[in-house]
Amino acid sequence: RVSRTDPRFLEFSTGEPFFPVGQNLAFIGEGQYVTPTKAEQILGKLGAHGANYVRLWTGCEDWALAVEARKSAWGRSWDWKPPFGPNPDEAGHPCVMLDTQRSMAEANPSHPVGLKPGTRYVLSGKVRADLDTSVSMTLGGRAIPPLTAAAGEWTDWRFEFQAGEDDFWLGTLRFQREGAGRAWLNALSLRASDGGPELLWEAAINRPVRGFFNPLDCFQLDEVVRAAEANGVYLQVCLLTRDLYMSALKDPASDAYAQAIADAKKTLRYAVARWGASTHVAGWEYWNEMDPGLPTERLYTELGAYLEQIDPWRHLRQTSTWGPAADDCRHPALDVADTHFYLRHTDASRLINEEEAVRDPAAWLRAQAPAKPALMGEFGLADDRWRLRPEMTRRPGLADVHNALWASALSGLSGTALSWWWERLDAQDVYPLYRPLSRFLADVPWTSGKVSRVVSVTASDPDLTVLGLQAGTDAWLWLFDPAGSWENQVLKGNPPPLREQVRLTLPTRRGGVWQPDWIEPGSGKSLASGRLPVPAEPTGLVLVAPPFRGDVACRLRPARD
Repeated sequence: RVSRTDPRFLEFSTGEPFFPVGQNLAFIGEGQYVTPTKAEQILGKLGAHGANYVRLWTGCEDWALAVEARKSAWGRSWDWKPPFGPNPDEAGHPCVMLDTQRSMAEANPSHPVGLKPGTRYVLSGKVRADLDTSVSMTLGGRAIPPLTAAAGEWTDWRFEFQAGEDDFWLGTLRFQREGAGRAWLNALSLRASDGGPELLWEAAINRPVRGFFNPLDCFQLDEVVRAAEANGVYLQVCLLTRDLYMSALKDPASDAYAQAIADAKKTLRYAVARWGASTHVAGWEYWNEMDPGLPTERLYTELGAYLEQIDPWRHLRQTSTWGPAADDCRHPALDVADTHFYLRHTDASRLINEEEAVRDPAAWLRAQAPAKPALMGEFGLADDRWRLRPEMTRRPGLADVHNALWASALSGLSGTALSWWWERLDAQDVYPLYRPLSRFLADVPWTSGKVSRVVSVTASDPDLTVLGLQAGTDAWLWLFDPAGSWENQVLKGNPPPLREQVRLTLPTRRGGVWQPDWIEPGSGKSLASGRLPVPAEPTGLVLVAPPFRGDVACRLRPARD
């Protein structure tokens, strides 16, 4: 929840501070790099290495996990050409039609249909055909008796079979028109012969997409939530499928806009009922990257009020847009301000590296939301079309992720930047990067009301950047050498030089003995620790960093006897 004592940051309902450290894990599916099983493994690695937060997409389409989206056995979203035609007996309710333009159709669900070996199943449906026309059918290449019907009449058909010892998946169903006329198919169904759930639910043609919650996807989310609970990871659930709603949100006074709100409420109600009781669901992000130019104020006001009524756990309410959206950051019914940023070639004239690419939007975000939690929901390097740069997979090295984590954590944001490109992160073993940072931040008193950015520290080398936080007499500092950027280290292959005798000057009015503890951010290894006497009326506190390459961090506090 939003902290009761410092609304810039988050806390648990117990009042214990919570600072998100994590990444994105967006596309989960059987055909994705991250399968449901791999998602559990990734959550395990994150939790074991000190990360505690994942932004999770549940609003994809038929290519990955989507609670509410079209999942059809008759085609795919990227090439949607279903074999549908007018129903001769029911206008406005299409069915599969086979004619001279398309004589064959396949039913191939986006989710493979599982079978239990040795179980008997009933495949059924309805067929209609012109005179002297029938439909032949194969199941996984196996011929099934042809489907025939009295001319001009719908006829029920049924085929019963038993899954063999090695039959774990239903094969593709292929329907072929035989004859010169037309044929129509409808109501395709598969169930166990003794009853049970509909297994070919993706074959439904006239079911509305909004308001139907895909059962296998919901089960997959059940399992992801369970894995998050087991591994101490909290989920920002990006719930709604944006493209189901976006076209309806142009006019707040329209019936389409009102219907979109009503349908979104149904999905929110379902989500709260099914997953809301989990302590590891941190918040509902309405959708990923809505058009910032759309008039969404009414939408967020009504959805926010609805969640206040039905969500007894008061999960965080969030959204995101594909460009800066200051109004969203300030909207009173959105608990968290958010922005996404990718460093591209076109940004080179103003942003040199990933540290600057975090610091710049973080400052903008805090300016829009000075008194509420603020997160960078997506961050990464990209080409000018927001795609993964090819060099990022050809040349291993996650300096960009490391630098973004540390820069964001010490920028004044409410959590780390959540890196994109999770396939790359997993393939290059991002996980050890999290523990040193989470340990370094462990004693920051986020909810004390005392945390502020350090803005007056200077380094003896003007090429270096210092970011930090302070709370009372304590400080957490990160010294960054631009030579440690991803482009310099990985793309150009230049290791950062050894920096020695770098001095940091901090203004202080407090004399006494100070204790600086220096660590290597990449490994968490202690580099130096000591006691630093300061005169009773100091002009400043001067710290000398131990030799380092790329970056170094310092935890500074008054010495304790």
